Amino acid sequence: MLTTAEQQRLSPPLCQHLGNFIVNRREVVSVHVGQAGVQIGNACWELYGVEHGVSPDGFLTADNLPCNADDFFGTFYQETSAGRYVPRAVLVDLEPTVIDEIRNNQYKELFRPTSLISGKEDAANNFGRGYYTIGKEMEVQVLDSIRKQSEMCTSLAGFFIFHSMGGGTGSGLTTLLMQRLASEYGKKHKLEFVIYPCPRLSTAVVEPYNAVLMSHGTMEHSDCAFLVDNEALYDICTRQLDMERPTYVSLNRIFGQVISALTASMRFDGSINVDLSEFQTNLVPYPRIHFPLVTYSPFHSINKATHEKVTVTQLTRQCFERSNQMLRCDPSRGKYMACCMLYRGLIQVKEVNSAIQTIKSSKIPFVDWCPTGFKVGVNYQPPTVVPGSGLSKVNLSLCAISNSTSIAEVWSRVNYKFDLMFAKRAFAHWYLGEGMDEQEFVDAREDLAALEKDYEECGKESDKGDEGGEEESTGFTTTSTPETTTEVTEESTAATEPPA
Repeated sequence: MLTTAEQQRLSPPLCQHLGNFIVNRREVVSVHVGQAGVQIGNACWELYGVEHGVSPDGFLTADNLPCNADDFFGTFYQETSAGRYVPRAVLVDLEPTVIDEIRNNQYKELFRPTSLISGKEDAANNFGRGYYTIGKEMEVQVLDSIRKQSEMCTSLAGFFIFHSMGGGTGSGLTTLLMQRLASEYGKKHKLEFVIYPCPRLSTAVVEPYNAVLMSHGTMEHSDCAFLVDNEALYDICTRQLDMERPTYVSLNRIFGQVISALTASMRFDGSINVDLSEFQTNLVPYPRIHFPLVTYSPFHSINKATHEKVTVTQLTRQCFERSNQMLRCDPSRGKYMACCMLYRGLIQVKEVNSAIQTIKSSKIPFVDWCPTGFKVGVNYQPPTVVPGSGLSKVNLSLCAISNSTSIAEVWSRVNYKFDLMFAKRAFAHWYLGEGMDEQEFVDAREDLAALEKDYEECGKESDKGDEGGEEESTGFTTTSTPETTTEVTEESTAATEPPA
């Protein structure tokens, strides 16, 4: 292997060529769909730029050498012949407003112009418009841009898809694209970063329709989906970061920190790095159970940072508290199936082992058919914050991804809201007018009811083993209240009971 001095004596093209073999990169193409997906993309690439020393115009800052083998620029960036680093990303929205903001802000020279795709008419919060009509018109253009990004990769690992489930573009067009990616790229991994409908607040009345239809359409094509809701992010900003009026930029930057922690092992050196494929292998016990719960720690405001001490044990304990969750649900109502602990900073493995043993000895419920439970990743690169984000810079951080049966509570909430509207066929005519059929609503709702049942069976196996076997699910069922199971047929006009 070449020393750093020998690498610096090489010409930049040859050095970059050798760097591909030195770091053994596996590239990832990011696809940002809809207003939420594009705005999350802004926060992510802003943070990536700070971490890697890439300026808004795509060039490296003076303190970052292009021949440093420890910098995995090729994972998310591609170097051009002019020495500029361009994100491996495609940003698409059916209406031009959000994309035009990127075309005119300080990052206008960072992204490849052909990767910024916008239409003339939005999906109007309608899954049918994003999937059948308006989205179909842009399908070829978007897939062509994704194909060009993929062909520039030497070893494509997979795709990151950023979107919301409540919007028309984020649900409809994303479903269409993921189905096409599954058919064209086979077994390449597809990980979703999803803004899920909030429990009490919403930006659209028809969010339950869009969320249920999209979950059904991508169930077989997504390898792993990380769900986040704005209400949980808002609580983190107000209660832990002391922000009086958090904006969507503040929320997106919190989400960006989580995404950076998930991908740090692919971009920096560490003693126990986690590859993209390992998430699915260690967190998904059954193909349909691929919705892990994400927590992050620490959240220290700039004013309080000087009074806090960050330790590995403290981080580990905080990541099992509800206040640090990215999604509103109660883990105490379910059981953990697997946990992936991603540490960042100069951490010794023995400290991690000691912290996890402490967690295991506490009363955290695990299913007994998964005796090991924990996967650990340690990355040496400390976390970085964007100036003005409200987060203080710390030396250690932890992102915990846990697959828990308690996340069925999230499906129960959205299914209940779906039942309330669909029992009266409220707003359904807007979807039927775009070419959809009423049977699609019925099929999607049945699939989500079966998903609730799947999570319930995972929890029951811990108590009863395999004695009861699997029950055949027919019609709509809900697991929101254990003592009540209600069937709802297509002609029913009564909604199920709300979750406790």
